[in-house]
Amino acid sequence: MGRVAPSAETAPRVRLAELGDASDVAELLSQLGYPCTRDEAAERIAVLRDDPRHYLLLAELDGHACGLVASHTRYSLTHGADLTRITALVVARSCYRQGIGRLLLREVERRARRDGVSRIEVTSNSARLEAHEFYRRCGYADGSVKFVKTLGD
Repeated sequence: MGRVAPSAETAPRVRLAELGDASDVAELLSQLGYPCTRDEAAERIAVLRDDPRHYLLLAELDGHACGLVASHTRYSLTHGADLTRITALVVARSCYRQGIGRLLLREVERRARRDGVSRIEVTSNSARLEAHEFYRRCGYADGSVKFVKTLGD
């Protein structure tokens, strides 16, 4: 995943991830801080692909993977409607500042609107200050604080 500059003929495009994208998905998840193997990524793609309320989208620039976003739509008791939650968003370091992250967000928003969803949520690690600013620039407002408890054996 070296630095990729768009050619005059092509622009970044977004498509559903496929099993054959497992190596790229594994690499992108590793860059996000969630290392996994190609085989683990293939399993994850298969699970998401088989659930119509999940999307795993891959951004490509001149045929090279440059980012991904995963989202899940569910019914919210508190809002009385479906909402979409972005569960992962990453752009390859070599493709920063090329509009890939914004393109991925806009595609999730487009699909959510198409599916009748009126609210999108995204969580981001409290240490990822640049990501927080990115979301704010894209029109997302600060929301609830998330609490996590890891359940061990």
